[in-house]
Amino acid sequence: MYACSPSWDPEWMPEKDLERILEGLAGSIAPSVRGPRNVGLNEGLHFTGGEPFLNFDLLLRAVDAASSFGIPSTFVETNSIWCTSDGETREKLLLLRDKGLKGMLVSVNPFYLEWVPFRRTKRAVEIGLEVFGGNLFVYQPGYYRLFAGMGLSGTLPYEDYQKLETRYAVGPVEFFYMGRAAYRLGGGDIRYRARDLFSHGCVGEFLRPWHNHFDNYGNYIPGYCGGITIGDCRELNTLLEAGIDTDEQPVLGYLARDDMAGLMRYAEDFGYREEGRGYLSKCHLCTDIRKYLTGVRPYRELGPDAFYENL
Repeated sequence: MYACSPSWDPEWMPEKDLERILEGLAGSIAPSVRGPRNVGLNEGLHFTGGEPFLNFDLLLRAVDAASSFGIPSTFVETNSIWCTSDGETREKLLLLRDKGLKGMLVSVNPFYLEWVPFRRTKRAVEIGLEVFGGNLFVYQPGYYRLFAGMGLSGTLPYEDYQKLETRYAVGPVEFFYMGRAAYRLGGGDIRYRARDLFSHGCVGEFLRPWHNHFDNYGNYIPGYCGGITIGDCRELNTLLEAGIDTDEQPVLGYLARDDMAGLMRYAEDFGYREEGRGYLSKCHLCTDIRKYLTGVRPYRELGPDAFYENL
């Protein structure tokens, strides 16, 4: 989704930026519908990455700062790679809870399973339930039940998982063909012509006031739209007051005015041509257009650069 890769430079969010962003967000975070001491997937505030536990001291400071600003329904996302022992896992989760963290989301899918032994994932879930109770949730639970039912303990290459997939019922799961996934997967899946995706509007998604992301470079990333930045989230009040300058940010301007069809026409003026094989989703089309445009000239709304370099 975000073209993450070990080849990215490990640039952790500076503490001063972290506090500035949290302070700017403090009055705008909606708590869980179950109350500020509870969490929800699209409510409150979540700390993520990359893998946030790779810099545990920074994560502790982030939770402490969020608590001091009175931000409700805070939780952390993890792939569980760090859960190598019961003692260390419990100790770290208790420290976070004592700093004010309300819950944890454990990410489970075949892509993590390729690198994260499933016994570590189970450890995160089981000890997370001890520490956070009902504020521990799994995304996605269908995969967790599947891997547990298969009796897995270690890792499983993705190619081997694909061979086994038809023998097990995983149940309904979400899958987003965006970011690198659109280029690396989906060889046999249905593809669409660009015009067939124009009716799948994007404006509501990238201008929505919920479940947005703020990265370590200071980018305000709308929704799940990796590679798009609305502006500098360290200057959140100024950004929200000024709005989008469509002359300075033409990609956002065309998407806002004419949605995907407008962005396509704009890119075609610079030589972009529709992919002959078609596209797996509207996000695949959008990413492909933006990837092309970054080779034409710099766009301040298309970043960080490493996103496009690592697709």
